[in-house]
Amino acid sequence: MAEENDELLELVDEDGNKVQMEVLDILTVDDKEYALLMPPHEHTEGEEHDEAEVVVMRLKRDGEDYVLELIDDEDEFARVEEYIEQLEDEIDE
Repeated sequence: MAEENDELLELVDEDGNKVQMEVLDILTVDDKEYALLMPPHEHTEGEEHDEAEVVVMRLKRDGEDYVLELIDDEDEFARVEEYIEQLEDEIDE
């Protein structure tokens, strides 16, 4: 994972393709950190983020670096998804 700038990351997908992702936010759920990511071309100026596909990945510290991991545990993913929905509900109120 190579950083392009403060908000764009270059990741390698399961097929070995390089994919740029914009970091939308970092959340903490159950003492674990998660990154909300989106391909930069998925939205345009003024478009709501929820209209584009957002990817959620676990963020782990590896020494002084951070590593993004897929969330393969369904219960863990459900807890993160529920937390995100609660945040959206609070914003909408």
